[in-house]
Amino acid sequence: MKKIAVAYVLTCTLLIISIWCGVAIGSVHIPLEVIWNQAVDETAANIFWKIRLPRVLLAGLVGASLAIAGAAFQGLLKNPLADPYTLGVSSGASVGAVMTIFFSISIPVVGLYALPTFSMIGAMITMIIVMSFARIVDRSLRMETLILTGVIFSSFLGSLISLMIALSGEELRQVIGWLLGSVSMRGWPYVQMIIPFVVVGTLMLWTQRRELNVLLYGEERAKHLGVNVKRSKYLILAGGSMLTGAAVAVSGTIGFVGLVVPHMTRMIWGSDHRHLLPLSFLNGATLLIICDLVARTIILPRELPIGVITAFIGAPVFSYIFYKQRRSKGVRA
Repeated sequence: MKKIAVAYVLTCTLLIISIWCGVAIGSVHIPLEVIWNQAVDETAANIFWKIRLPRVLLAGLVGASLAIAGAAFQGLLKNPLADPYTLGVSSGASVGAVMTIFFSISIPVVGLYALPTFSMIGAMITMIIVMSFARIVDRSLRMETLILTGVIFSSFLGSLISLMIALSGEELRQVIGWLLGSVSMRGWPYVQMIIPFVVVGTLMLWTQRRELNVLLYGEERAKHLGVNVKRSKYLILAGGSMLTGAAVAVSGTIGFVGLVVPHMTRMIWGSDHRHLLPLSFLNGATLLIICDLVARTIILPRELPIGVITAFIGAPVFSYIFYKQRRSKGVRA
């Protein structure tokens, strides 16, 4: 218990530090006192409340969503190389967003938020189709069937995205920018948009924390121990897909967070999902806030897409995980 307490204290401390660095550091330095006294520097106060704080919170929510979804999928699939994009939900969200840009779709009711709205719709439709198709192919809904179904639909949707990119004219820069991922200039409405999905998706995964621990020993043993395996699968897949779709809808495709954060958290603090899920949630928020800070300050006054920074960090870690997994299998053989 002492180790877990240390884990939560350390994780929360790092998150608080990253939030403050995210709001304070940039082309304009934000003094601490503007939080309670805007008269100190009205310009800095406006930047803090209207630009920096919503950006940092959005980055944190996106990172947290991807990380906890990744932790749940890795536990469910019993594979440390699984990530939130395994089932093709992100591809569906990307198709919805790219179609919105490509066809210049606008809806009077939602106004500027047509892109995240259609992105979310694309994610939900993809999730329903993937799970329905996997159910038709294999009524027991085995994990291998789900993964293969996700790969099939990801490939198909990826080809649609490539086709629209090839046919794009003036929209090309906007499409590529969105696909690389960013939380720049989103504002409070995007934070408000993602919060309900984060809350509901996280609660769905949190209710399955004990079931995830049991599922690590196999589905047959889980059934003998009283776990409703089919129900747990649906809840975990639906919750993780909801979080992934919401994250992609507001920020674009940001890779490696859902792969790296849960794996590193598991290596340091253990694989008990009662603690792995919340710790991954907090660490995911911390990582993406730091990555966003680097993305917007490393080559001032220009700004890099946040997906570029996560790829620089994630690719070497992914290679290490893959090498370690293959080596351990070779030793056992």
